[in-house]
Amino acid sequence: MDYTSPTALSEIRRRLTTLVSGSGDVIGINDAVHLLNLDRTGAAKVLARWTAQGWLRRVRRGVYVPASLDTLGNEHVLNDPWVLVPSLFSPGYVGGRTAAEYWDLTEQIFNDIVVITSQAVRQKTQHHHGATFTIKHIAPDKIFGTKTLWRGRSKVQISDLERTMIDMLDTPALGGGIQHVADCLAEYLKRKDRNDSRLIAYAEQLGNGAVFKRLGFLAETEASATWLVQECRQRLSKGNIKIDPALDCPRIVSRWRVCVPEHWLKRDRA
Repeated sequence: MDYTSPTALSEIRRRLTTLVSGSGDVIGINDAVHLLNLDRTGAAKVLARWTAQGWLRRVRRGVYVPASLDTLGNEHVLNDPWVLVPSLFSPGYVGGRTAAEYWDLTEQIFNDIVVITSQAVRQKTQHHHGATFTIKHIAPDKIFGTKTLWRGRSKVQISDLERTMIDMLDTPALGGGIQHVADCLAEYLKRKDRNDSRLIAYAEQLGNGAVFKRLGFLAETEASATWLVQECRQRLSKGNIKIDPALDCPRIVSRWRVCVPEHWLKRDRA
């Protein structure tokens, strides 16, 4: 068949419109099976052919996004790469510094999208369709404290306000380093919609004692965080941890069992 003939192009457009309208921002083989009345082999072949012709862009095996329906070969720019998260990383959610940006905990803009997933992770940094994803693996039972966002026609999970803070305290690298995490916590403590009880409950559910040490140490200088600091102190576990594993931390703040860089000692009031 001559796929460049007017009749063939008209049929391709009709079938593509059916597929895109029914599947949304991201297209999978199952979408083509159900919407185009094909078996899986036929669906895979059609998607591969349309990709070769420039109508679709392949994100990874079995996952596609629509290219321009107006011009063959026209480069498609995905305006919102968040729509890829459910197809690429489910079960998982947008979190860390990316979620902190969304929840207005920071004005800093990062170039990557942080995703926390229970999928096996071979590469912690992945590039898909022009977007960079920073990935962290967690156990399936540690996925909690998320909200659903509609991005276009795609439902994307994102950590809620408190889970965002807990994830960054658990793994400071996800928050852009401990200084940025501390800045985000300061913003969190200014908010009227903060929920300190939920913050403590999430930390308990996550089960990493380092979270309480970092949270207590960082929050103790805030007048509005007295209850929060007391709750952290009651849950203080044995052993010393680094305020940030990526930093040289030669000094110990013994009351929090946290090791800090020299310049962080100015936070120590004792």
